[in-house]
Amino acid sequence: MEKDINLSIHVTEDDTDTVATTVLDLRGDHFEAEGSARRNPADPPTPVIGEELAIARALAKLQHQIMEAARAKIEEFLVV
Repeated sequence: MEKDINLSIHVTEDDTDTVATTVLDLRGDHFEAEGSARRNPADPPTPVIGEELAIARALAKLQHQIMEAARAKIEEFLVV
């Protein structure tokens, strides 16, 4: 069996702050996480770095939520 699972990533940014919001709906479970990055005013503006950091941080949080959901489901099966 094959399937496509869609992950949504929305990025907002200004001169110093970047925020990435990730959303994943998976078989009735909804996961959402946010990551951010802030440019040091002394650093040159390089938006791609802020985007990469914010997205990576949001995905790390999302990964934790998904692992916790899987762990909870495994424990439900073990309790039976």
